[in-house]
Amino acid sequence: MASLSSNEISRSVRLALAEDIGSGDITTLATVPEGAMARAVIRAREPLVLAGLALPEAAFRQLSPAARVCREARDGQAVVAQQVLLKVEGPAGALLSAERVALNFLQRLSGIATLTARFVEAAKGAKARILDTRKTTPGWRQLEKYAVTCGGGQNHRFGLFDMVLIKDNHLVVLRNERPNAIAAAVQRTRKLYPGLKIEVEADNLEQAGQAVEAGADMILLDNMTPAQLREAVALCKGKVKTEASGGVTLANIRAIAETGVDFISAGALTHSARAVDIGMDFDFS
Repeated sequence: MASLSSNEISRSVRLALAEDIGSGDITTLATVPEGAMARAVIRAREPLVLAGLALPEAAFRQLSPAARVCREARDGQAVVAQQVLLKVEGPAGALLSAERVALNFLQRLSGIATLTARFVEAAKGAKARILDTRKTTPGWRQLEKYAVTCGGGQNHRFGLFDMVLIKDNHLVVLRNERPNAIAAAVQRTRKLYPGLKIEVEADNLEQAGQAVEAGADMILLDNMTPAQLREAVALCKGKVKTEASGGVTLANIRAIAETGVDFISAGALTHSARAVDIGMDFDFS
């Protein structure tokens, strides 16, 4: 499982609190006596895979260093409905003002982890590993990619800077190059970035063959049928790793995994994950 840096956690929480509180939480300021203390519990209200506990913890502590937070579960853990995830006590105003930010982080990231775990389970038994994509919420990429790892998935490239992925639109720009666009793109990339892995997107078997000949490290087989994927895997076997992508769902991932591809990437892990149901309740018992 990947990890989140303390700087990323602090930055994300600071921005979220500023967005939500603005010039002041007027409801809490008007109704809650200064100095009032409270305790609360955060519970899962449905079965889920947990991700992002450090963020609500940071939210409470940023508003009040006096807040005491105790984790009752861990990231990556599958929990049941009504299971306590976190306990917190401290100034009531701080707990109330941080509540929505704390839950937003936890519900969204746990939703991604939960969906990822379902994709991983659906492909279980095949060798294919499940990857995320760059289809993330702007400003939340590190958080959402972390959540994918909590669900048992793996991270693809983080951005445009850490891995070469030559896609269809790059190849359109190079369509007049010789001997072909893929060979030209790989050659130029090797010269400029000799230490980086190169992946090439292939829409058909001809392009897959060209990528193998060009010496690509990995081939993204885009929107191919299972039959086409099997042919491509046979073509690439022992020469280059393969990744299936495009239209991957829980309904078809098993069939895709059984074609023998090394990786399956799914944008749905981050762009279509539902926020799971997690609630915070004050406890005066």
